Amino acid sequence: MTIKPKILIVDDQYPNLLVLEKILGYFDAECIKAKNGQEAIDQTQQHELALAILDVQMPDMDGFETLKHIREQENTRYLPVIFISAIFQEEEYVLKGIQEGAVDFIYKPIQPQILRGKVQVFLDLYEQQKRVEKLFEEQKAINRELEEIKAKETRARQKAEEATKSKSRFLANMSHEIRTPLNGILGMTDIMKDTSLTNEQKEYLDTISSSGDSLLEIINDVLDFSKIESSQMAIDKHPFQLEKEILELKKILYHKAEQKGIELKTSISEEIPANLFGDSSRIRQILTNLVNNAVKFTHEGYVKISVSKTHDKFDNPLLLYEVTDTGIGIQQENLDKLFHEFSQAEIDTSKKYGGTGLGLAISKMLAEAMEGEIGVKSIYGNGSTFWFTLPLEEPSKKDQPEATKEQDNSPENKKAQNLKILLAEDNKINQKVTGAVLKKMGAEVTLAENGKIAIEKYQQEKFNLFIADLQMPVMDGIEAIEKIREIEKKENYPHLPIVVMTASITSDIKEKCEQVGVDGFLDKPFKSTDVDNLLQKINPG
Repeated sequence: MTIKPKILIVDDQYPNLLVLEKILGYFDAECIKAKNGQEAIDQTQQHELALAILDVQMPDMDGFETLKHIREQENTRYLPVIFISAIFQEEEYVLKGIQEGAVDFIYKPIQPQILRGKVQVFLDLYEQQKRVEKLFEEQKAINRELEEIKAKETRARQKAEEATKSKSRFLANMSHEIRTPLNGILGMTDIMKDTSLTNEQKEYLDTISSSGDSLLEIINDVLDFSKIESSQMAIDKHPFQLEKEILELKKILYHKAEQKGIELKTSISEEIPANLFGDSSRIRQILTNLVNNAVKFTHEGYVKISVSKTHDKFDNPLLLYEVTDTGIGIQQENLDKLFHEFSQAEIDTSKKYGGTGLGLAISKMLAEAMEGEIGVKSIYGNGSTFWFTLPLEEPSKKDQPEATKEQDNSPENKKAQNLKILLAEDNKINQKVTGAVLKKMGAEVTLAENGKIAIEKYQQEKFNLFIADLQMPVMDGIEAIEKIREIEKKENYPHLPIVVMTASITSDIKEKCEQVGVDGFLDKPFKSTDVDNLLQKINPG
């Protein structure tokens, strides 16, 4: 409902008020009448006015004095006022009226057209003012809503961040609690394989080892998926040699293919540079997922890893990784399901072949995190080709990887031979497992049950390497490493290579470790070959 504008008309002669009211009846406005100055002032306090038309000559309080009082009030300080007068028509009175704050001066007898023309101007201004005020109020309301939305978003973001942190802590703790005993199982199994065993015992041990590896694969999938989903999976680009990575991957996966009588082939295009720049461990993780799947669903024939050079639509160079198999293939209607979490091509697939249905979802997330794409081509009953593309990047001259010699893993050439190693680990089983693995490799091992004891032993003896678990009572691994680096700096000791054992290496944990000066990481569960490969990289003296 539109509220009519109000016009205050003030004159001590009632007939004059009626004349003014009749003239102003032309407008869709309400006239508020007052017969003297005091009444006029009272009316200004009771009504919101668009305009006042004020007679100059009135008893007790003339128009000039009345206007002065009107201007003293906050709500009428800028109210437009038109003076009317039959007597005070000299220039000095007109000037006085303007000085008191009038916007115009009209002489009696009033000419209706002139008055209406002037009133129209001020009513239009009043209407525009009301529109502006309305828009301003609407904008204030919008701003309040925006502030509320921002506040809600801030609270939601804080809750989400806290939830992510809680999830990360939960994942780290769960990973530690699950992988720690699994490290004992797989570690002891690995050690027992090198002891004197009957054929029956070897068969039992192989079953334990195979079951442990399968369990580890499931745990890795679930934890990796959760880490990627909560943005805790870091992409670490570095120089690497593609051919070397593919050959190492083939060595790892060859035995699984051989057990099924499947040939594992590799092919690398000559167009690809020898040295590349990227996250080789994540590339290897994707390829491992794809090859394991190919071997799982192939009963005869081969699985082939191919790497070639291609280009995107903007002609930027790409690496095309392909894993081709001669397996059972996938029906067309099931292709879209493959890269969704906890999804497999058919309902019976997980029952028949096992798996969590996370491997391809993780591969997709990793490929996209490295600015790539992933997909599949398949003919049901005639094999599949899983592929992914990544930007082809080469290292700068300063980042070129050094030429590496073929690694010799024979016992007499182990890098741990004759090393004095300080091992900080609170779990009794992992103390035995890790200690046994290191001693088997020819190292002398000194045990510390927590970080505090490790610091004491470090100050008493000279060591070639410090291996520390992250989660320990009294003093954890991070704090112990910080103390050692402080002592090195203060006492001018030589740099001690430090390796962290962890069941969950999130981006936050990795960043903390690098900040305190960690040289390498050993993921639980691990085998002697994992230790030796790490020692090859950090080369402790």
